[in-house]
Amino acid sequence: GSYRNHNEALFERFGPDKGADIPVAVEWTRNLHPLLGEYGDDPRFRLIVFTLDESTFSRELAPLAGHYPALLLGPPWWFLDSPLAIRRYLDAVVETAGIQNLAGFNDDTRAFASIPVRHDVWRRVTCDWLAGQVVTGIVDEEDAGEMAIDLAYRLARRAYRLGD
Repeated sequence: GSYRNHNEALFERFGPDKGADIPVAVEWTRNLHPLLGEYGDDPRFRLIVFTLDESTFSRELAPLAGHYPALLLGPPWWFLDSPLAIRRYLDAVVETAGIQNLAGFNDDTRAFASIPVRHDVWRRVTCDWLAGQVVTGIVDEEDAGEMAIDLAYRLARRAYRLGD
């Protein structure tokens, strides 16, 4: 979650969305339990979860996504779409949730001109992360190539049901 417009003086003077939003803690496991208990195994249902609370990546979200077929993890966003944060995300979630329980990368920016750059950063960082997995012997090069395509394109296409 986010504490929106934290700087009240800035908000009063200039209005909302001026960079005074602060990430806050979120509790997913208990809060999603009723919804996932009802629909988490239903193939017709899809829930893509985004968070600003990095502390929940490996503790709650990756185990939930690894268990419930309907739950996918959205990419790191807002405060977390930087190279280091993307690496932390991948390190925190892939070990438990796997690549196939991620929603790939999508962009919600209002800065239209930044969209190609944001996608380029995601692709470069995920490919570099995958190269590290190859170098350490965790995955082989051929599988890493397929995972790179998944992370750049196929997972988002599947998550948002954009055709076969």
